[in-house]
Amino acid sequence: MASIRFLGAAGTVTGSRYLVHTDGGARILVDAGLFQGGKELRLRNWAPFPVDPAGLQAVVLTHAHIDHTGALPLLASQGLRAPVFCTPATRDLCHLLLPDSARLQEEEARYANRVGYSRHAPNARPLYGERDALAALRLLQPQSYRQAREIVPGVTLTFRRAGHILGSATVELDLARPGKPPLRVVFSGDLGRYGAPILPDPDPAPAADELLVESTYGNREHEGSARETLRQEVRDAAARGGAVVIPAFAIGRTQEVLFELRALEAAGEIPELPTFVDSPMAVDATPMYLAHREDHDDEMVRLLSQGVEPLHPARLRFARSPEQSKAINRVTGPCVILSASGMATGGRVLHHLAQRLPDPRNTVLLVGFQAAGTRGARLQAGEPEVRIHGEMVPVKARVATVSGFSAHADKAEVARWLATLPSPPRRIFCTHGEPAALAAQAARLRAQGLRVEIPAHLQEYTLGD
Repeated sequence: MASIRFLGAAGTVTGSRYLVHTDGGARILVDAGLFQGGKELRLRNWAPFPVDPAGLQAVVLTHAHIDHTGALPLLASQGLRAPVFCTPATRDLCHLLLPDSARLQEEEARYANRVGYSRHAPNARPLYGERDALAALRLLQPQSYRQAREIVPGVTLTFRRAGHILGSATVELDLARPGKPPLRVVFSGDLGRYGAPILPDPDPAPAADELLVESTYGNREHEGSARETLRQEVRDAAARGGAVVIPAFAIGRTQEVLFELRALEAAGEIPELPTFVDSPMAVDATPMYLAHREDHDDEMVRLLSQGVEPLHPARLRFARSPEQSKAINRVTGPCVILSASGMATGGRVLHHLAQRLPDPRNTVLLVGFQAAGTRGARLQAGEPEVRIHGEMVPVKARVATVSGFSAHADKAEVARWLATLPSPPRRIFCTHGEPAALAAQAARLRAQGLRVEIPAHLQEYTLGD
């Protein structure tokens, strides 16, 4: 019997990994993410992988974010040789993300050995290295949206637009069964927003026998207009003579904020401030957002056809080198600083937070989901100080949240996507959410008479039963 085992994103928003075992004996991994957030979750990355990577026949990626792709180099180091199917834009973004993830792993191990903070010191080793990332990249096989393709005997894959980040997709697997119609298993992936800039809306949901649906915002809706909140926060900080520091993921959120800043400037609704993108990855990813026309919505198409640079505020500067990054610390007066990581768990944004948080003229603007246990979540909760690079930093700056910038559909938007299903699935699995969000989404779906499961970590279910 076909089955699915939840190797990640079960009871949490991170570590997306789903193992599908077909009637014909094929094993297909949908997503291969790293666990992020608190220590308990991160330790799962070091646990033995529940299935021999060398025994996988295929891997399918919904999109390029590290919590969906970051374990690929680890699997490659352990014998993965199967093709990894993804959209063309996901392939290109993985060429940025996976080597960067490997370098971070290597740097963390070196730091642990130097400082001795790890229980493994002085023999700490990286989870994987850059050579493993390059091996994983060689396995990537791009496939266009809405193109059905048999990826292993008896398994047909179709991608549909998810609208989450560039190249993001829902995954449709048709599993052949002897003497029966194919069993269709659909993975929502991370669903994007309706009406968001740059990317088109999610495609309508295909018919599904078994459906996995993300539940990141299963218990809440995004409040207010992202553009209006951004306008007000930038204007207010500029009036105080302060900076706006925006922890933002290098891929997706950074480009969306740039789009909105340019639009607000063009409309005369905010001043043209020095705007810094301090992330080498964001510097490289932004041209990709312009190049992949298959992922553009009508507004992006219109602006580009008119010769407008949609992601370029008037005084935009990119900081690639460490020297360029450090130079931002010497900037006084109103400015905007976009820097990774989006949950303030690491990266260059920590230096900007350490410098700007103690000044009440400044604003820290959180523009995405802040997972439990992250520094961003602590800032969002109003903690009076946070630890950065081993030092406690007082939080005197204004901390504001713009939930409308989230790349995740909220509960109403997930419901809107589910309403496009041609018929009710036999069963829905709620995944990729914190426990409260999962419970709320499951309760709403059950109230509609649907059969709903909230899988536990490593739980396995028979498909089509």
